[in-house]
Amino acid sequence: MRKRFTFLIMAIIFVLSACSQEKPEKNAMPNKNNNLVFVQGGTFINKNSNYYGKSATISNFYIGKYEVTQKEWTEVMGSNPSGFQGDNLPVEMVSWYDAIEYCNQRSIKEGLKPYYNINKNKKDRNNKSEHDNIKWTVTINEGANGYRLPTEAEWEYAASGGQESKSYTYSGNNNADEVAWYWKNAGDKYLSGDWNWPKIESNKNKTKSVGSKKPNELGLYDMSGNVREWCWNWYGEENLDSAFRVVKGGGWIGDVRNNEISFRGKFEASGFGPDQGFRVVRGE
Repeated sequence: MRKRFTFLIMAIIFVLSACSQEKPEKNAMPNKNNNLVFVQGGTFINKNSNYYGKSATISNFYIGKYEVTQKEWTEVMGSNPSGFQGDNLPVEMVSWYDAIEYCNQRSIKEGLKPYYNINKNKKDRNNKSEHDNIKWTVTINEGANGYRLPTEAEWEYAASGGQESKSYTYSGNNNADEVAWYWKNAGDKYLSGDWNWPKIESNKNKTKSVGSKKPNELGLYDMSGNVREWCWNWYGEENLDSAFRVVKGGGWIGDVRNNEISFRGKFEASGFGPDQGFRVVRGE
């Protein structure tokens, strides 16, 4: 009787397991760390987006629920360049080139095909920066399933809530303090008045653990504030060349205006700072 009962329980478990595999959740994560969020594609419905009312259509993709943490960075790259140390703090002091290398190295580590071809011996003709001495030529490896940086449009689509958007000004709220770490709230006390670096410095402002504020409509954290996030695109790429790459979201140093989903920041690809990080993307 006991054997028959045990067999019956095992059979039920097997059937339930099979059913759950046949009908995966829409937001099922494609990687073992379970830290990517599925973003259903479509057109922009957030009225505060730069792309609202335009013909831009985004395909389905996965994006990091959090900014890349120092723990994640160290596990892949072997060292931690960040000025503010902590496993669950976002990695910072990383250039665009650093982020590109991380994407490829993490892809290799997880058995995925690297998304980028990096030629360190060929200077990128499109890079018009007078201060960037690196200028690696980086191209896309078509069909690769590895990690990459979001395009500006993908970043803004995800930050604005995708098809779940409620047209917030910031990522997930109209009140920046609910969702973002920025110059007024990222230190010992809440600051007032106009942006002021001496105030920020004396207030001991710094990065905060990822996911400490409320998420946006898609369950994404810190897309406004904490650290600025690298995107793939050139800033002003409509001219086919530029001196800067796009950064989005604002950071703990910046003014609240920088936290708006529509704000377009720029930074030289070789640049890095204590408020400069990123998050990763993968295709569907």
